[in-house]
Amino acid sequence: AAYDLSLIDNSWPQDAFDIVNGNTSHSWQKLDAGGHLSHSFELEAKRKGMFHGAPAVIYFRIPTKSVQQEAYSTPILPLDILEERPPEKKFEWRLMAKHGSQISVISIVVLFIYLIITPSKASKKKR
Repeated sequence: AAYDLSLIDNSWPQDAFDIVNGNTSHSWQKLDAGGHLSHSFELEAKRKGMFHGAPAVIYFRIPTKSVQQEAYSTPILPLDILEERPPEKKFEWRLMAKHGSQISVISIVVLFIYLIITPSKASKKKR
């Protein structure tokens, strides 16, 4: 078990983010072995661009050591906040669903005609 747990996540600068809901730090009295804790908060970005956050710091005590222990959360990947992106060419599934059966029938007919029109290799050898 761990005791006197505290999480501090000060990697969100006030000039770039507003805290909309919750706090960037939280404390718990105890975490039993194999237990889970979670913490969340909501931010609102003030500007566009790439943001590189640092891991949160977790402080805790364990019964076998009197010194406070320190650990770090898993680092987050760089956040691309409201960044302008060039439009992507996406496959239109809507058109495929609407016209897919017609495209399939036409493709099969064209393939059949191609197979009939093109001479086989066996007939070329007989000539």
